[in-house]
Amino acid sequence: MRTHLAPVTAEPTAADLAAIEAEWPLIAAELDVLDAEITMLYAEDHGGPTALDWRRLRRAEARVTRAAADLTARTDPHRAA
Repeated sequence: MRTHLAPVTAEPTAADLAAIEAEWPLIAAELDVLDAEITMLYAEDHGGPTALDWRRLRRAEARVTRAAADLTARTDPHRAA
């Protein structure tokens, strides 16, 4: 079954770009987790992950938690400290 997609002709609005900018720290932190997980998978085939690989993964996961909490605090007026 072939599906034909319509070309995208609309540009992102200023609000769309602002939302992406606000979420960028979380997006970047999630990309760091993905990179660390890929490193762990690669390490499995090459002697296993090192202590540094595990530390990198834990730190990346902690950055995601902090970025998500920061984003929530900035965007949810009920959670402002």
